[in-house]
Amino acid sequence: MKLLILIYGLVIGSFLNVCIYRIPRGESIAWPGSHCPTCSHSLSWYDNIPLFSYLVLEGKCRYCKTNISAQYPVVESLNALLYIIMYFRFGFGVDFIFYSSMSSVLLAIIFIDLKEMIIPDSLVLSILVVSVIHKTVNYFLYGISPGLISSFLGLLVAGGLFAAIVLLSRGGMGGGDVTLMGALGFVLGFKNILLNIFLSFVLGAIISIVLLAAKIKTRKDPIPFGPFIVLGFFITSLWGKVIINWYFNILL
Repeated sequence: MKLLILIYGLVIGSFLNVCIYRIPRGESIAWPGSHCPTCSHSLSWYDNIPLFSYLVLEGKCRYCKTNISAQYPVVESLNALLYIIMYFRFGFGVDFIFYSSMSSVLLAIIFIDLKEMIIPDSLVLSILVVSVIHKTVNYFLYGISPGLISSFLGLLVAGGLFAAIVLLSRGGMGGGDVTLMGALGFVLGFKNILLNIFLSFVLGAIISIVLLAAKIKTRKDPIPFGPFIVLGFFITSLWGKVIINWYFNILL
């Protein structure tokens, strides 16, 4: 099972690379088929084997010999790793399908935000759609309450807080961060989204300081906040209950 999940994660990761390249350009993710972004030559199936083709071709296009971005194997490998992590955390079932799907969407958001400094509305909307399906299936199959009050409260609080930050910072944070945090507020509910917000700012501060200290970024360089929101979501989803219980145990 683990091997199948790993392979499936690599395949979906390959598709994510298509999304990361095409969605910001407003291109179809279904047509035309995969092609070299430099010479536009159509790629054969054996040029599209996740990770393997990149290694065999030594990171170059078979036809024009242009270097292929290392993003391709990185995204494929990260997606496969996330699928394995979700399998170990949730087992193989409805929750695994949901969180692995979320992982892929959020991974695409990270790389698009890093490259283009935008968070596409289509991906944020897909988060809401997948979450509604997940809550509905859990309710009808297992009788698990969808917790809609908490979900909508999480959406309003998280989205409202980030909207206020956008207004007060006058462009220090983008509208995509607002919609993303609102959508994740719906997914996580009120209590967990507060932890997600806290972790996002902590991770953002730490990583930004490291980037500045290493002179990778300067104070004038914009640093996208979307990846920190996503990292906070992963930590909250995997260990949120442990962190919250630990926090309240300290207080008590």
